[in-house]
Order: sequence, then C-alpha cells, then structure tokens
Amino acid sequence: MEGEAITRIMVGVNESTIKGYPHASISSKGAFEWTLKKIVRNNTPGFKLLFLHVQVPDEDGFEDMDSIFASPEDFKVLKHRDKIRGLHLLEYFVNRCHEIGVPCEAWIKQGDPKEVVCHEVKRVQPDLLVVGCRGLGPFQRVFVGTVSEFCVKHAECPVVTIKRSAAETPQDPIDD
Repeated sequence: MEGEAITRIMVGVNESTIKGYPHASISSKGAFEWTLKKIVRNNTPGFKLLFLHVQVPDEDGFEDMDSIFASPEDFKVLKHRDKIRGLHLLEYFVNRCHEIGVPCEAWIKQGDPKEVVCHEVKRVQPDLLVVGCRGLGPFQRVFVGTVSEFCVKHAECPVVTIKRSAAETPQDPIDD
C-alpha cells in the first residue's frame, strides 16, 4: 500500500471561540467538510488526512504533546481528566474519518499557530494544507492576524483556504 501514491492532506483545526463550546470551530468544520466533499469524494483509500491542532501554551494544561491519534480507540486509553478541549476537537475529526473510512492521524502542538503550522508542514511534508478562514474584514484582521494568510505566504506546500459561508457567520464575525 505504501508504494501507491496516497495524497496526504494536512487540515489545521482549532476550537470554537464561542464561550462554553468545546467543539471544532465553524471554520475548521467547514475546511474539513469541503476537503471531504471536493477532494476526497468517494476515493477514501487514496487519501490520508492529517489533523493538526495548535494550542497556545498553557491554554488548558495538556502536557502530552507527542501523542498521535489515528483511531477512536486511541482516545479511550486516556484518563477522563486528560480529555480536555484540544482532545475533544481531535476526537471529533478522527471519529468522523473512521465513520467514512478515510485514514487519518491527529496531533497537538503548542506555540504560535502561524509558526507551528508552517513548521509542521515542513516536517511532515503533506501534499496540501487546508485551513479555514473567518473571512474577516480588514479592520478586524488587524487585531486578529490571520493564520490562513500567513500559511499561504510561508507554508512549503500548496494551501487552500476555506471561507465560512455567510449563513455560518456568527453575529460577531470574530467568533468562530
């Protein structure tokens, strides 16, 4: 199987910023669903999805940064208290991939998301990077700074940015 050309797509995922909502952000889900619908389609064995979540240090005290999760069982071995937000996020994407039969891996790194995503692209060398973007106007962008724009300029692979649809945009577009 290794000899056959499998297309490896890295998907940058993050948590929703909406309070009390430990789930994938609207942008992350949109990027993932777009990748399934437009790229993977029915050719699930031809692809491997690589989910990267970057945590800003001390976000939730998660220490085990070098674990790789590739199946729903990988999450069951964790103690309940370790199932903090970043892992809920990865578990969502890994479970979805297993439901539809797409091979995947997911992992967490800490640091500045822009820098870490580009560093991981260099290390892992995926064929494509897919990131969601919030579609902020120029005024909001000054304050938020976009990971997607940075990755388009600096990642060492092709980058696809997926904008949220107008229907999915929360009342405050900074929310995600």
